[in-house]
Amino acid sequence: MRVELFVSNLQESAEFYTKVLGFLKEKETERYISVRNGGSIIGLGAMTQLDDNHYLRQATGSERKGVGVEIVLEVNEIENYFRKFQDSDYPIHTGLTKRPWGTTDFRILDPDGYYLRITSRI
Repeated sequence: MRVELFVSNLQESAEFYTKVLGFLKEKETERYISVRNGGSIIGLGAMTQLDDNHYLRQATGSERKGVGVEIVLEVNEIENYFRKFQDSDYPIHTGLTKRPWGTTDFRILDPDGYYLRITSRI
């Protein structure tokens, strides 16, 4: 699976996904950075490079598009991954929680406010 996120600060987002979440950089240009962790690929595009008429381009600072999206990343050994994440001192939105459907997860927001659920595999 690959998802593309358009971000306000390309380098800050790349640093978050590589240094905090452990992704590896695959490709990098001044407008786009691709990071990978196993089968998950996240493309990071500079919001400023979108055409003026692109759907995701915000017309005003308060306009929100793509609301209701939750990015789910499945990891092995969720407890170890959580401890490693805690060591980064990055803010955690919701701590490690056992869910009624059988998984354990924690939730964070990336630098642009994208909502991520880091979860154990079923």
